[in-house]
Amino acid sequence: MPKMKTKSSAKKRFRLTASGKVRFNSAYRRHRLISKEKSAKERNQGTKIMAKGDAEVVRKHFLPNG
Repeated sequence: MPKMKTKSSAKKRFRLTASGKVRFNSAYRRHRLISKEKSAKERNQGTKIMAKGDAEVVRKHFLPNG
């Protein structure tokens, strides 16, 4: 059976922490920032930890070698 490849798009979007959790960048911070509230912009700064159920899917199907 061949080795499973990591999805190229997932490599660019997700990273695993040392404990195996999935980290991702927040959405809604690229453009049209003038019309968004300050609190919304602050809330979407930096990286977030993915919810457990979603993280299991990402690790299993998209980052099998991660």
